[in-house]
Amino acid sequence: MKQTRPITIAGGRLVTPAGVREGALRMADGRIAALGDVTPDNGDEIVDARGGLVTPGLVDLGVFAIDKPAFHFGGITRAALMPDQSPALDLPSRVSYIAKSGKPDLWVHPLAAATRGLEGREIAEIALMREAGARGVATGRSWIADSGAMLRLLQYAAMLDMTVVTHAEDAALVGSAVATAGEYATRRGLPSAPAEAEAIAIARDLALAEMAGARLHFRQVTTAAGLDLVRRAKAQGQAVTAGVTPAHFMLSDLATVDFRTFARLSPPLRSEADRQAVREAIADGTIDVISSGHDPRGPEDKRLPFADAEPGMAGAETLLAMVLSLVLDDVIDLGRAFELVAGKPAQLLDVEAGRLEAGLEADIAIVDPDRPWVIQSAKMAATAGNTPFDGQPTQGRVTALWKGGVAIGG
Repeated sequence: MKQTRPITIAGGRLVTPAGVREGALRMADGRIAALGDVTPDNGDEIVDARGGLVTPGLVDLGVFAIDKPAFHFGGITRAALMPDQSPALDLPSRVSYIAKSGKPDLWVHPLAAATRGLEGREIAEIALMREAGARGVATGRSWIADSGAMLRLLQYAAMLDMTVVTHAEDAALVGSAVATAGEYATRRGLPSAPAEAEAIAIARDLALAEMAGARLHFRQVTTAAGLDLVRRAKAQGQAVTAGVTPAHFMLSDLATVDFRTFARLSPPLRSEADRQAVREAIADGTIDVISSGHDPRGPEDKRLPFADAEPGMAGAETLLAMVLSLVLDDVIDLGRAFELVAGKPAQLLDVEAGRLEAGLEADIAIVDPDRPWVIQSAKMAATAGNTPFDGQPTQGRVTALWKGGVAIGG
């Protein structure tokens, strides 16, 4: 599926890293041909954006399932798939299959399993998986407890110039915990772990990454202490980036008081002080990426006692609206919002997308930032609607989407 006719989007507001400006955007041969003061050529298809935002398609860094209808609803044109699949993405053949699976209207970028079976011991064949299409290395849902294995992984990845995406929770401290230690977990008798488990994991991994000269991305940093460590490492020039999902800047552990398992997440929801620290870290640039963590879970996984339910949320459809809420709250501006959900993830994956720049692939969305809607789990396009935002009024919807200059249906 290739673009057969040039398209000019006119009457919109272009969202670039430098800010928002009036202008048009022209797509030809699957790439952005020009933007700004653009005059359509004869034969161009003309699309009227009607004052909407013209933005890059979202690049979702770290999903656990490929869910095309949900991704397209949310304006996602590329997704980095975590290796926690069945079977794990620890062989080149599995990575190659996944790398081809979403095309042509969604590009899936597999993240190679760091260790065989994601067991945290034997380093997987990362070089062969890179040749098969892996765009990074990931430890999956778990932390590699063996420091020797983690150092070898980081050294190997540094040699291959690949980013290591890691989970930041000390496994021995977390154990079978389902909540963050504190008043709410204690009152409800939930197995809990101290919030410090995150900072301890981050401190060790930062030290090892510095030894190895490796690029490290913490998929989720959710505590003030963990964010302070990342902030300090960045100030010292270390090649580290950090991500988070909307749940951790929108919700605190107060959301677990009624035992609703849609709020059972990994890492678990934190204190209100930590939630505010995450918002501050988004504002000051400590957090580089906001991803959906898309992990649809059906009733068989969620309709259980809180301690027995599987973690995860269906986040693809709500990602954009939740990030736009930060703009409404004056935490960030629109240019920064799309750097968080498109520009920086594309850079980390080393793909030619994520920004409105001539020459990049024409993964483009038109967004109505003011369009109101109510999040309803029962009506979600995802294979399961396990969202902690069920019933929440919000605003901001994608009204048109192109992948490589080809229109995608809703």
